[in-house]
Amino acid sequence: MEEKIGVLKIFSYICTHNLTNHTTQMKKHCIVLCLWAIALQAVAANIDYTRRLTDGVSYTGRTLQQADGSVSYDWVGVYVQTEFTGGTIAVEMADTKVSYHNVFIDDQWVDKIRVDSTGRQRIVLAKNLDKRPHRLRLQRACEGGGRTTVYGFYVPRGGTLAAVAPRERMIEVYGDSYTCGYGSDSPDHKEHFKIESENVDHAYACIIARYFGADYAIQAHSGQGMVRNFNDKKQRSDYTMLNRHTQVFDNEREPAYTFDRYQPSLIMINLGTNDFSREVQPRPNQYTDNYMKMIRSLRSHYGNEVPILCILPHSASKYLQVSFEELRKCCYADKQVYFAEPMLEILRDQRDFGADGHPNYQGHRKIAMKLIPQISRIMNWDMEDKVVK
Repeated sequence: MEEKIGVLKIFSYICTHNLTNHTTQMKKHCIVLCLWAIALQAVAANIDYTRRLTDGVSYTGRTLQQADGSVSYDWVGVYVQTEFTGGTIAVEMADTKVSYHNVFIDDQWVDKIRVDSTGRQRIVLAKNLDKRPHRLRLQRACEGGGRTTVYGFYVPRGGTLAAVAPRERMIEVYGDSYTCGYGSDSPDHKEHFKIESENVDHAYACIIARYFGADYAIQAHSGQGMVRNFNDKKQRSDYTMLNRHTQVFDNEREPAYTFDRYQPSLIMINLGTNDFSREVQPRPNQYTDNYMKMIRSLRSHYGNEVPILCILPHSASKYLQVSFEELRKCCYADKQVYFAEPMLEILRDQRDFGADGHPNYQGHRKIAMKLIPQISRIMNWDMEDKVVK
């Protein structure tokens, strides 16, 4: 923000000292920009940029903390929380590519910010609130392929940050583009993918976590399968979600994740659509073998008592349906592995779809409403009379 305000200062000077060289319309634009610059400067002046804060902040999801206190991540859905005082808060962050983050204040969505690779950016996330404590949640809304780094936060002089305690319930989810929220904010099923229309917060996993008042950690990547990725010419892809699920970063093989950041109450796996996409089809045993490897891996880290819910995607092909039945037989002895009831054909209306035929927000709410009663039964979590949103 400081760099951007500096540019506006220069522009303000040009506008106010060279009005005779502009048309009337140009003069009006300059005056508007000058007022905008003044307003931004007033906000910036209220923030103590000499004091970058890294303590009093909690991260949910897979992250890596650096020696300087900065924290990096790239999995979709990772979120940062803090309780802040002072009425105003800014973040200093960067991304190696382009990403979008949802901003929530006191659990209410207020904005979606763009973070790019131009260097560190200081972005004001909330301003002019009352001085009582307010909760900030900053959530990575999309994939994008880049690594996000949060360097710290800034508040007015006398303002404070306090870490947010984890919730009692924790849901961990493994999936593909459906779980990422690919196209969830797209207005038309004929539209192609845009990173700005991918919004994990409007996908079924976040909707379910919200309904049950749970924290969540999402490991999902568009196009990935359990044994074969989207449109691969081979039956077995070289690198799938089976490989990615043990990584700290989605797009980097090192470092390995230690699985000690949290203990999930429930694990959900929603993989298979891409395995059986187009042309080449893996054999059922190839799919089930890798699925069982992931289950065994999760069991080795989290123990045998954590329920695992295997989800048959709403768009499952006949090949996937057959393979899923084989998987059910393979898991028969594990009484903590559950299989979601089929939801085939639950999405049929074009109003349920966003970019490239993926579920939009309405479609994801339907998926969530199908899974919520099953999760309630498995976890003995009460169903509440409230809107699924």
